[in-house]
Amino acid sequence: MIKHPQSLFGSRLRAARIRAGLPQDRLGVLIGLDEGCSSARISRYETGTHAPPFEIAQSLAAVLNVPVAYFYCPQEKLAEVLVELYGLAEAELQFVLEELRIIREKRVARDA
Repeated sequence: MIKHPQSLFGSRLRAARIRAGLPQDRLGVLIGLDEGCSSARISRYETGTHAPPFEIAQSLAAVLNVPVAYFYCPQEKLAEVLVELYGLAEAELQFVLEELRIIREKRVARDA
């Protein structure tokens, strides 16, 4: 029986793991968990039974190639943006930041 995530962290973790094509046990081993308990531990994180310490969340993010903020972001579209921005070069991030500031300035001027 598949348990569905009951937490934001759990649903984001499951989505990232599936997107990466990793089974729970492999993900657990990749972050340094014992092979005998790795699948159960990841399952508990995904279902929300347990919340991982921040250090584990950082390890999960690194292996799954997502920013750790992705796991905690309550807005779906913003979470997607975080994933897309992750790994961009500094110059690319600067360009995106400048474009976002232009968009915000236009919105403020429009709403004034």
